[in-house]
Amino acid sequence: MENLDRLRSRIDQIDREMAELFRSRMEVVGQIGAYKAAHCLPIADPLREAEMATRELGGTGGEINGLYGIFQRDVMELSKQYQAMLRRPENALGLDLACGSCDVVMERGCLCRADELMDLRRRVLIVTDEGVPVQYVQAIADRCAAPRILTLADSERCKTLQTISSLLEAMLDHGLTRQDCVVAVGGGAVCDLAGFAASIYERGIDHYNVPTTLLAQLDASVGGKTGVNFGGVKNAVGTFSQPCRVLIDPQVLETLPDRQMASGLAEALKVGVTLDPELFALFEQGEPLRSLDEIIRRAVAQKARVVSADERESGLRRVMNFGHTIGHAIESTHPELLHGECVALGMLPMCGESVRHRLAPIYEKLQLPTCCAVDTEQAAERIAHDKKRVGAEILVVEAPEIGQYVIRPMSLDDLKQRINCIAEGGVTP
Repeated sequence: MENLDRLRSRIDQIDREMAELFRSRMEVVGQIGAYKAAHCLPIADPLREAEMATRELGGTGGEINGLYGIFQRDVMELSKQYQAMLRRPENALGLDLACGSCDVVMERGCLCRADELMDLRRRVLIVTDEGVPVQYVQAIADRCAAPRILTLADSERCKTLQTISSLLEAMLDHGLTRQDCVVAVGGGAVCDLAGFAASIYERGIDHYNVPTTLLAQLDASVGGKTGVNFGGVKNAVGTFSQPCRVLIDPQVLETLPDRQMASGLAEALKVGVTLDPELFALFEQGEPLRSLDEIIRRAVAQKARVVSADERESGLRRVMNFGHTIGHAIESTHPELLHGECVALGMLPMCGESVRHRLAPIYEKLQLPTCCAVDTEQAAERIAHDKKRVGAEILVVEAPEIGQYVIRPMSLDDLKQRINCIAEGGVTP
């Protein structure tokens, strides 16, 4: 036992020495980061990282060299995170994740500073769609060293593997390498498509999100979910791939139709119901559009907190699916409804009675639907393919009170009863 104590004491001494060396190393990392920022160089340096990852400990072999390689890769990842943190603007929210960091910049007029906030001194594929005002796309292109714009006809209908193939071809044609990047300028579907393509091109290149709809600013652009629809199932194929940075400019929402604004606000309302009573109060006690910047800030801050704690949706992040299980099923059969409208419908059957009562005037204020014709069997079939399925049950999110949520498995039969509640003339909050 005495010998063991001596050995542990020696380990403690080595750990103290390593801690001091680590502090010294990170000071130099900070200096390197400052140089890169001053000279507009990217944080990642694949050639340098590859060289460092293959270094060996002199005079040692076998298993220890292999373990040292793992240790070296972890240190390099921490170094990149530290450099990213030092570059983070004062008004940015940070998502600090195991695989790296992602900043969300919320600032009116930040599109005009895109070249300061994103590394655009390289080849850039800008992905957008025909619904995005051309001035927003051009604002990014004008600040790129070598831009190419790819405009989709209808990004929501284009959420297919065929579109991903066309994006990959455009990236090849533009000569993109691992040192280049993709920028999504548009709504949630554009962010999903561009992020997915970037995540699989050459096993992953940098991508940025510049959401131009309220829905995308609050939801799709933040959190790193990418994907396409497949086999009639929404977002059935995709990846988790964090953007390097998200630029949220509330100014671009001035060109958004009222119905699109209401659809986006439904996503913020979802967060208020489950996680943030103060955010809910902005809807309940006033005119949401007058508090738009604060609503965006609070909703995005909550999502950043949740994603930082559970990037891969194994626990807490499931709360963000509130309203989506039934909402996605409705959306797949009602293309005339917007995503936020479907989420609003999907929330109602999953709320406690007191919550529905408080939602009534808010839905009326935002002109969100409270009922629609639903084919229960068809909707249940869609839900049966849900990614949140656990055996014969589906993980659902319920809100018994404002600021409270419960995540639990529910049978399809029970969900059918909930779906029946929003059949034509069925649900009133």
